[in-house]
Amino acid sequence: MAICRYVLLMADLLRARPSGPSALRSLINDAMGSKAPLVLPGCYDALGARLIEQAGFDGVYMTGFGTTASLLGRPDVGLLGLSEMVDNARRIAGATDLPVLADADTGYGNQINVIRTVQEYERAGIAGIHIEDQILPKKCGHMENKEVVDPEVMWGKVRAATEARVDSDFVIIARTDARAPHGLEEAIERARGCLDAGADVLFVEALQGQDEIEEVAKEFKGTPLLFNWAEGGKTPPLTYDEIAALGFAMIIMPIGTLLAAAEAMQYFLGKLKADGTPAGFIDDLMGFDEFTNTIGLPEIGELEQRFS
Repeated sequence: MAICRYVLLMADLLRARPSGPSALRSLINDAMGSKAPLVLPGCYDALGARLIEQAGFDGVYMTGFGTTASLLGRPDVGLLGLSEMVDNARRIAGATDLPVLADADTGYGNQINVIRTVQEYERAGIAGIHIEDQILPKKCGHMENKEVVDPEVMWGKVRAATEARVDSDFVIIARTDARAPHGLEEAIERARGCLDAGADVLFVEALQGQDEIEEVAKEFKGTPLLFNWAEGGKTPPLTYDEIAALGFAMIIMPIGTLLAAAEAMQYFLGKLKADGTPAGFIDDLMGFDEFTNTIGLPEIGELEQRFS
């Protein structure tokens, strides 16, 4: 099993925190100007965030699907609440110097709940969130049988979110899941209402077919758009250049790291069950010293010397 090795520096334990919201907003603006979409790989824990930074990316995406899978071992069907999601977001933001975009599901209630949601994520060090127009309990955007609230409810949530943020650079992304239950035309209309309500970025979820992607890009030309490259989902797997040509500002890959980790663990456990110990395949794994270097053990040694 091939394992990539990275040697780039990561966030130090002792450091000045970056300005997350302004950094993310600047990256989005740069992406719009250069027509080079910002790529945000998904992670579900602090270790994943550190690996994303080490690999040289400019930002991190906290996936709700992966968070649910990692914390509960269950599917993304609305089982986690605000406190659990924010706790995970706080740990992720604390592990990296990169700006973190986080899944905030439906905002965990009505417009008043959305106010607290924005405040809690902002206090956790997150640079931006996306909220969606599904009813509770929500589902992963690429699952079947989704339902959405009335459009006016969602537009009110977006207005509440924009007014709740303390830092005006905190990025509010409005996601609509209306494509599946109501068709593309209504999804576009809902997204347009979200833009009028003050959303910074639009996210039309689970588009089916390149023609639909092109239609959304045409309707919102010049507006920052998010492309959800959901691994194995309903949206066609376009190349980076194809997405860039359509004018999207951001691309999230929400579950690739989760799928890679699950497959690697299944491989290890299968071999362990068959062999009894890892002796015969220990070279397939990252070395202990390499792993402790990856998570910052040398820095701890330096700090121990500094403060002893």
